[in-house]
Amino acid sequence: MVRALLALSALALAPRGAAASELRSAAVHVAGIVVHDATETLRDYCRSEDGRLWLELPSGARWELVTSTTDPIIANPGDGAFHRFDVAEVQAALDALSFPIGGISAQVFILPFPRRESLESAAGPGLILLSPGVRALSREHQHSEFVHELGHVVQYSRLPDSDQEGWEHYMNLRGLSSALNTASAPHADRPHEIWAEDFRALFGGSLANANGTIENATLTHPAQVAGLSEFMRSVADASPALGSGSLVAAPVASGAVTFSRFGSETAVLDVFDAAGRRLASVPPAVGGASVAWNWNGEDRSGRRLRGEVVYARVRDGRGGAVRVVVTR
Repeated sequence: MVRALLALSALALAPRGAAASELRSAAVHVAGIVVHDATETLRDYCRSEDGRLWLELPSGARWELVTSTTDPIIANPGDGAFHRFDVAEVQAALDALSFPIGGISAQVFILPFPRRESLESAAGPGLILLSPGVRALSREHQHSEFVHELGHVVQYSRLPDSDQEGWEHYMNLRGLSSALNTASAPHADRPHEIWAEDFRALFGGSLANANGTIENATLTHPAQVAGLSEFMRSVADASPALGSGSLVAAPVASGAVTFSRFGSETAVLDVFDAAGRRLASVPPAVGGASVAWNWNGEDRSGRRLRGEVVYARVRDGRGGAVRVVVTR
């Protein structure tokens, strides 16, 4: 289940542990992990508008960036400069993983500046945004934060919220409570965050685990939980959320929606209202092992459909129809 974009508190941009937040957004699915360094992100995915800089992704997601440490939203200006993730460290963290990530797809954007909406790094289905700090980021920090965010991507792909049986098994292994450990619980108590920390602790390299701890210190360290590592490894063999050729919808910012499915067969996707009237037709975009359709949330006349229920179906009939509530 894809939820609305989380509103996160604006924290000081000081180097920290892997306690970053989830991003309810999606990039176009591509084969493998593709990392865009800060220079490429700034050049190809950012643009200025009315004196402000915006990050604009192919999915239609759009965020304003904070370009100065003197901005009032920055509680602690640090040394007065933004310090970006190093693409070589991200690659090194990937190389050090002991988890089979074949078939996992994600676009990783190293941000030149933090997002105003949330100063932290974030992740969602097929997407990781790595936010800079106001002091030099250690290698350990970069590895731990990236692997934590990658844990979110793996969870969305291999253990989606719709897999109730899988989540029940994970919650039981971890000793979590369905009453206390919810998506609205304090950050360290949220099941998705616990999963991402378990992923980092169990499968990240030595730099990703340099401090030897996890965010929620009240929980047993994952290495000491019998059967946990085996269960998490087992999801690598599970069919991904798009694996059966089913059509999946990922609402993104400003009412836009990315539809996608695994496979290479292409056809136009149609969006209908509840009465069956066709509102829009969207051409396909092939990306590696999957096909995506990026809809801007408007009907053919340009009317925004925020808050409305719509249905989407590919004309070849594969994958069935999917119901979406267009975000406001």
